[in-house]
Parts: sequence; structure tokens; C-alpha cells
Amino acid sequence: MIKTWSRASTIVPEMVGHRIAVHDGKRHVPFRILENMVGHKLGELRPRRAHRKEVHARGKVKSPPKKK
Repeated sequence: MIKTWSRASTIVPEMVGHRIAVHDGKRHVPFRILENMVGHKLGELRPRRAHRKEVHARGKVKSPPKKK
């Protein structure tokens, strides 16, 4: 497996079949390169980070402020 921080690298046909781990800002996310991915950038295939909701101290999800 190849680890990389370069999300701007273009996938070329020679990479098909290899496993690559792309850094998402926190950790490396592994995936296998397929034929339909050729021509795309590595960063397009894996999101930057998982979206998480804000949580209160009691463990409840924060509601947006009410409009007046």
C-alpha cells in the first residue's frame, strides 16, 4: 500500500489495481484504484474529513438558534 499526502495527484492508467492511502487531514484512508478512476484527482475520491454534529456537555445535539 502506498501512503500519500498529495490529494492533487492525477490518477494515471499505470496506477490501476494498486492500493493507495490518501491523507484526509487526520488519517490515511485506503482504497483500491479502479479503471473508472483514471483521469480524476486522488482528493476527489475521498472527502477531507467526516462531518460531525456539535454536541452539548450532556450529549444532546445542538439545535440552531431560533429566528425572531
